[in-house]
Amino acid sequence: MEIPFWKRKKLHEMSKAEWESLCDGCGRCCLNKLEDWDTGEIHHTNIACSELNCETCRCKSYEFRFDVVPDCIDLTPQKVAEIDWLPQTCAYRLVKEGADLFAWHPLVSGDPQTVHTAGISVRGRVFPEGDLKPEDYEDHLVTWLGEGV
Repeated sequence: MEIPFWKRKKLHEMSKAEWESLCDGCGRCCLNKLEDWDTGEIHHTNIACSELNCETCRCKSYEFRFDVVPDCIDLTPQKVAEIDWLPQTCAYRLVKEGADLFAWHPLVSGDPQTVHTAGISVRGRVFPEGDLKPEDYEDHLVTWLGEGV
């Protein structure tokens, strides 16, 4: 049996298709985060980017996301190495750290719905950012399932 690409390749060795398939579709990286200015600590919210489809947990304008949302982060192997706010369940983070993917990851399960049925995705649990004022963001701090694993 062939060893899966995520177990035998480093992030920078992956093809574009392999890289894209690592995304489990949880939608967590598309949520607003707040940084404590005093400590630098990142706090997660349940406030979705305006381009996140809150039902599918996918970007509504993925191909043009940087035009639509100029501060959208383009995940690259270099950025994955630098960013400390990626979810602990994120495949990019797991591969970077030399860990295996979880059983619910679509590449392991063969089913793109398992990320939702496992309760990892943000489906049905987020608010579009356009519905809230920035001063209300602190009222939407959350800890997501799988954090602290």
